[in-house]
Amino acid sequence: MLLASAGGNTVPVIAQLVQADQDTVRDVIHRFNEIGLACLDPRWAGGRPRLLTPDDEDFVIQTATTRPRKLGQPFTRWSLRKLVAYLRKVHGRVIRIGREALRTLLARRGVTFQRTKTWKESTGPDRDTKLDRIEHVIEHFPDRTFAFDEFGPLGIRPTSGSCWAEQSRPDRVPATYHRTHGVSYFHGCYSIGDVSVGHQPPPQRHEQHPHGPEVDPGRRPDGAPIYVILDNLSAHKGAKIRRWAKNNKVELCFTPTQASWANPIEAHFGPLRQFTLANSHHPNHTVQTRELHRYLRWRNANARHPDVLAAQRRERARIRSEKGIRWGGRPLTLAAA
Repeated sequence: MLLASAGGNTVPVIAQLVQADQDTVRDVIHRFNEIGLACLDPRWAGGRPRLLTPDDEDFVIQTATTRPRKLGQPFTRWSLRKLVAYLRKVHGRVIRIGREALRTLLARRGVTFQRTKTWKESTGPDRDTKLDRIEHVIEHFPDRTFAFDEFGPLGIRPTSGSCWAEQSRPDRVPATYHRTHGVSYFHGCYSIGDVSVGHQPPPQRHEQHPHGPEVDPGRRPDGAPIYVILDNLSAHKGAKIRRWAKNNKVELCFTPTQASWANPIEAHFGPLRQFTLANSHHPNHTVQTRELHRYLRWRNANARHPDVLAAQRRERARIRSEKGIRWGGRPLTLAAA
């Protein structure tokens, strides 16, 4: 209409050209003369009024993040359908909302559907003392602190995993129902200061417990004590182990009861399982051990690579669950104090 008017056409001609009423054409031209190109902006009516107030939305979010059993419902989690039905008949407050509107509301407020995770809380009376001891030696003596633990059991069977592949064409590993190779274990020794990892086959009894070259006190010319972090497995507390530690100035730093996650080496077992055991089909334990050693040689050769260090920090944060909690027990503010 405006272009036709600028070209010198009359109102009746413009109305016939755009198939509109003459009064509509006049209104558009007069409005353009008053406010200019702003007349082209659509004048929305505002749509349907909101049915939920901010308080109602807060109540929906609070309900969605509350366990249904606490609200007297006979199930352990909400579905969209169950949550909509509950909101419509909750005592003293009726909220009518559809499933799609509920889904968008939850997404907008940052509430997503997630898997439940378990957490072991240490019940030992000396938990804080042991955790403080581990933190102290890691922070002040990293060059002579080692973390030791077992990795396993390791069986001989095809193991699924994840990898890059064409869509709908995943790599496949064969299935097996006859497992005649038994299981084995690997022992890991993690040097805190050198950021290196070493594994070796495990003993069957604590009398055969290895004293790996990584923790040989004779290799320190200054005779400073060696600190070894390990869990409370009975094989770690045998008389021969304690006698060897005493004679060679090795201090055993045990993790608290039910807190093996406090051992720094646990952060390396996840990548070891993900990159050597997942997506594998080893024929026997010899080949499996060889592949584990190949990965560890690569890991130790790239120990200082920024990507490896970043992945290590993420894995340690996942193991420790450092989401506002220090060592799974005390708040960070109390720990700093």
